[in-house]
Amino acid sequence: MHVKTVEFIKSAAEFSQAPCDGRPHLAIAGRSNVGKSTLINYLLGRRSLARTSSKPGHTRLLNFFLVNDAFYLVDLPGFGYAAVNRQTQKQWGAMVHDYLENHSDLCSLLLLMDLRREPGVEEVQLMAWLGETGLPYFPVLTKIDKLKPQARAKKMALWSKQMREKEDFTGKLLPVSAHLKKGREELWARVEPLLTMADDENEDDLEEV
Repeated sequence: MHVKTVEFIKSAAEFSQAPCDGRPHLAIAGRSNVGKSTLINYLLGRRSLARTSSKPGHTRLLNFFLVNDAFYLVDLPGFGYAAVNRQTQKQWGAMVHDYLENHSDLCSLLLLMDLRREPGVEEVQLMAWLGETGLPYFPVLTKIDKLKPQARAKKMALWSKQMREKEDFTGKLLPVSAHLKKGREELWARVEPLLTMADDENEDDLEEV
């Protein structure tokens, strides 16, 4: 995908504030400090569009970016940040759940996971829920540049095996790294057809009105 224009539209503290104008939404989810901001900047070809921080829990709102005036890329709050009190964690969880479950323009989700780790409880629960809802999602493995090539290949094999056996996932894991300049085109190649299909369906709905 050639990203021509990107515009930050708004931050939303609740589902009702999310844009709902018929353009498809592509959401990005993941554990705090998994590298969401870095990946967003890499995908969109920008250096500092999404703020990066070494401090987990930096994103606390639903952040909406309009790409090519065609679709929204949605940065969801990171989960699993222990330093945030439980009440705040529940509020974040409820906000994200409302958005994922109810937004009619949501067409796909990128689930970011650290290659060096194993899927945590939150990731497993989210994948199970996504499987039940039928929302297309793509497991994206980050932090791959933190491992040497041999260790990286070994970890990839372990992840693939675990996803097949435990998570019943039959798709392809997508390793992405801004530092290594790896995975951007393949990721867009997989996501773009869903965005195009969703946009075509919205246009058909408008013509029928």
